[in-house]
Amino acid sequence: MYLARFSYDVLPVNRQRAIDFIRREVEAARGNGLNARLLIPMTRRGGGAALQFEVELTSLDQFDGLRHQGAGSSEETGSWMHAFSEILVSPPDVEILRLDGTAQ
Repeated sequence: MYLARFSYDVLPVNRQRAIDFIRREVEAARGNGLNARLLIPMTRRGGGAALQFEVELTSLDQFDGLRHQGAGSSEETGSWMHAFSEILVSPPDVEILRLDGTAQ
């Protein structure tokens, strides 16, 4: 199991718009049967991300599909990504983590 985490830096004035964009991404991922969530950090260490999106993946192949059809069709996703990028302070930071399989 993998976790893809996208961290977004936006200005406070664009925070609600960014939340709306990420909620759309969460809904699209869930619509594709993935476990996804929006994270809103309560604290931010020295320029840390304002918002985060996480999605659980069973294989790394799902990552490409998520990025190319995350918000619907390829055209809709491209349009969504372009509009979202206009309010980002910098490109998103993307991390892919492998979840430890040991039960606790």
